[in-house]
Amino acid sequence: MKSYIKIISLPLMLLVFMACMQASKKETAAMVENNNPPQEKLSLNDTSLKKVVKTDAEWKKELTSTQYHILREKGTEYPFKNPYYDNHKKGYYFCAGCKLPLFSSETKFESGTGWPSFYDVLDKKRVKEVVDKSLGMVRGEIVCARCEGHLGHLFDDGPKPTGLRYCMNSGAMLFLEK
Repeated sequence: MKSYIKIISLPLMLLVFMACMQASKKETAAMVENNNPPQEKLSLNDTSLKKVVKTDAEWKKELTSTQYHILREKGTEYPFKNPYYDNHKKGYYFCAGCKLPLFSSETKFESGTGWPSFYDVLDKKRVKEVVDKSLGMVRGEIVCARCEGHLGHLFDDGPKPTGLRYCMNSGAMLFLEK
């Protein structure tokens, strides 16, 4: 009789395990889709420009692999396959590394590039432009002024009133809906 119970309970336990794994996958997918871990506390009042300096190990522990690749290794994500390029919600975009508020949905526009694009920042002091001579061209790299994480690049083909296009990586930012 005990063997019979084991035989019946094994598939049941397997089903429970699979259901737990599926729930975990859905939660992970939701986190990736939102690009925000559920415990994130983002505040528009957190505007201190005091430098955030961490070791490589600390950044790796705190950031997702995508965030780390973009912010710390100056990587980029695929166009049209990132969470914010087609985000039409009203709200604010923060540095994923140090949570500094950077952009508003009010200045976001459709650039057709496949990355979220903005024609202005919340405050020019919150980002720095650095000369980027990679890929055989000269571009303006945009980094966070507080943690110096790579956010994207700056181009002069944006709409009025600034004529600028801050072409950012979704993986370098977190979004807070209004």
